[in-house]
Amino acid sequence: MAGAIVGAALQLQQAALWPAWRYGVMAGAASLVLYAMGRARRHGRGALAALLVVAALASAGLTGWRAAVHADDALDPSLEGHDLQVTGVIAQMPQHDDGGTRFRLDVESAQWAGSAGEPPPPRVPRRIALGWYAEGTGLWGRGAEEASVAPPPLRRPDALHAGERWRLTVRLKAPHGNLNPHGFDQELQMWEQGVQATGYVRTGARDAPPERLAATWQRPVERAREAVRDAVFERVTDRRLAGVIAALVTGDQGAIDRADWDVYRATGVAHLMAISGLHITMFAWLAALLVGALWRRSTRLMLRWPAQQAALVVGVALAGLYALFSGWGVPSQRTVWMLATIALLRIAGRRWPWPCVWLLACAVVVTVDPWALMQAGFWLSFVAVAALFATDAMAEAGQAMTWRHRLGRLAREQAVVTLALTPLTLLLFQQVSVVGLIANALAIPWVTLVVTPLAMLGVLLPWAWDAAAWAVQGLSWWLQWLAAWPFATVSMAAPPLWAAVGGVAGGVLLVMRLPWSMRVLGLPLLLPVLLWQAPRPPVGEFELLAADIGQGNAVLVRTASHSLLYDAGPRYSLESDAGHRVLVPLLRALGERLDTVVLSHRDSDHTGGAPAVLAMQPQAALLSSIEASHPLQALRPAQRCIAGQRWTWDGVDFEVLHPVAADYAVPSAKPNTVSCVLRIGNGRATALLAGDIERAQEVALVTRSADGALRADVLLVPHHGSKTSSSPPLLEAVQPRLALVQAGYRNRFGHPALPVREAYAARGTTLVDSPHCGAAQWSSRAPGAVRCARETQARYWHHRVP
Repeated sequence: MAGAIVGAALQLQQAALWPAWRYGVMAGAASLVLYAMGRARRHGRGALAALLVVAALASAGLTGWRAAVHADDALDPSLEGHDLQVTGVIAQMPQHDDGGTRFRLDVESAQWAGSAGEPPPPRVPRRIALGWYAEGTGLWGRGAEEASVAPPPLRRPDALHAGERWRLTVRLKAPHGNLNPHGFDQELQMWEQGVQATGYVRTGARDAPPERLAATWQRPVERAREAVRDAVFERVTDRRLAGVIAALVTGDQGAIDRADWDVYRATGVAHLMAISGLHITMFAWLAALLVGALWRRSTRLMLRWPAQQAALVVGVALAGLYALFSGWGVPSQRTVWMLATIALLRIAGRRWPWPCVWLLACAVVVTVDPWALMQAGFWLSFVAVAALFATDAMAEAGQAMTWRHRLGRLAREQAVVTLALTPLTLLLFQQVSVVGLIANALAIPWVTLVVTPLAMLGVLLPWAWDAAAWAVQGLSWWLQWLAAWPFATVSMAAPPLWAAVGGVAGGVLLVMRLPWSMRVLGLPLLLPVLLWQAPRPPVGEFELLAADIGQGNAVLVRTASHSLLYDAGPRYSLESDAGHRVLVPLLRALGERLDTVVLSHRDSDHTGGAPAVLAMQPQAALLSSIEASHPLQALRPAQRCIAGQRWTWDGVDFEVLHPVAADYAVPSAKPNTVSCVLRIGNGRATALLAGDIERAQEVALVTRSADGALRADVLLVPHHGSKTSSSPPLLEAVQPRLALVQAGYRNRFGHPALPVREAYAARGTTLVDSPHCGAAQWSSRAPGAVRCARETQARYWHHRVP
């Protein structure tokens, strides 16, 4: 069992895959050796160690073979950027928002757009993720060359339904997500879900209009989920309350408002608002209780099969159906396999020690889904269960108890889980809820015994959804009050793995039923987690971290005791921006307390994430060229950046080089013309952050500067590498060793442009862009080198840009 887990974990560390046959040979040979060792039945430490190694090889081979087979279905890079016509079935219930619709399509056939079958049809992955964007959103609905051409009448994108067969003109690309230190790995999520290409539906005047071909009998569960979700939103007028109910019944977490998610995370109850292990286990327990009571009423059934075993089997089966209806998400799958494993052991009459039961459940889950090992939910759920077992918190589960004893046991279990998971939560999320124990004390029984049953009852009796909405509203008032407490959450820098493991052990030791003289030994194990500080550059040095945020700018500058954020990235949609998705988690993981936020200019790809960052960093000063009427001024009054502003932090000099005061007086000037340009240096190394200045501003900047004053080791390439910037005078004056380009993968602007790439290459400058590098880290101590997240964090499921 341990070998299965270890082998899969080791294989997941591979940066690149071997050929599938090599994994097959490894798995086959190791399985034969395992069989032979099992027949020999040898005991002893040496035999157990050999068994562990061989089992690990078998597991690694099986995992690698599955990965290699899956990778063979990847999108051919030559198809990226070309229009294709695909026919397929909507695989899951579509997700609708104000910008359009996102959905998964199981492809049945594909051909080149406008082609009758020649040349040979392209090979498209079996499952792709698509967006069909509404008119007027500016989100890829039509190509830029078609913007002035009125499209033909089309169905609205919300006309899509699960199980329907459609013919669509699409433009695809490989799954490519942002890759940052301590950040969410979107490419792993798409890999695990079987998505091998993403794209959007083409609806331009020159494209064949989308066509609904038929309503099929495929995906009946998804069609039922969609019908229930839509019925919830029709019945409950308050969309925020309806979103919570829909999430609890159908597993549609996207239905919950982002502001509500913030409250749930701050109060530590986010696990209750999704179909999690708690919901599946509760459903299995209730189902088993009901089946057991009914089974005992029949003498014939009792003689054929013991009621306890029948209750176990039917309870797990019904829990599996509930998990399937709720979307068969990874947390639900883990719980079903774990319940099934424990049920089989009980039916077989096995009474294994709890570590063996725990290991077997882990091994089953990892065998079914090896990539679950890379997800936070796997570790949170299994560490919580292990802590409860290790502290005997479940020892009295089968004993008759008074309500007082039951409440005491529940309180103790919650305290055990909280102490054990706090170090792990800090490692995974760098934030822990101080009010979580209080919030969960009410939220767990309220959601489990009131909200969820009412939400599920509404499928049969719609009026129950009204009662569920009242219950959700009451819980929301309670949680919002707790979240408003001054110290509702505590954020700390992400500790290293060794410290988190020691912290979990220390938390478990503190709550075990041992003498206090032994329990207090857990305190030293907790200290590294609680006192950990992320390493910073020494006095006189500085570092840059160009975050991978897609098409936009966001650069973190760190000195020995100060930090500055230059730009805050783009806004992706009405519900998502670089601040919430990338910068806030990154700053929290590094333990950053920003002194200054510089927003170079007003464009949304530079200010989109600013509201989230400013809300997280209330002490940070704002320096920008945004106008007085800009909405951000209401969040934090901005000081205007003007050439000549200087300050020094820890022996590092900062100077604003552009714009001059006269640039603000030009009424017709574009925002790019007043981009704040910042020069950072310590006398040995220099960085130049140039915003979106264009050729005219570059020439003016060179003219105003003395010879050699603009020299820099690293340059944040102006305007993301647009042809309107990076003029020869600027490149001659700066002469950078490294040039950083923050741009989105296959962005619609073509940044960085080919002439710009060639201009830097001609001067011997190394051009580093986000799609190839991910987050880029540079230090004044090694000015000629840059560390790329796509190299240091490389895994085989990560996209490698050609």
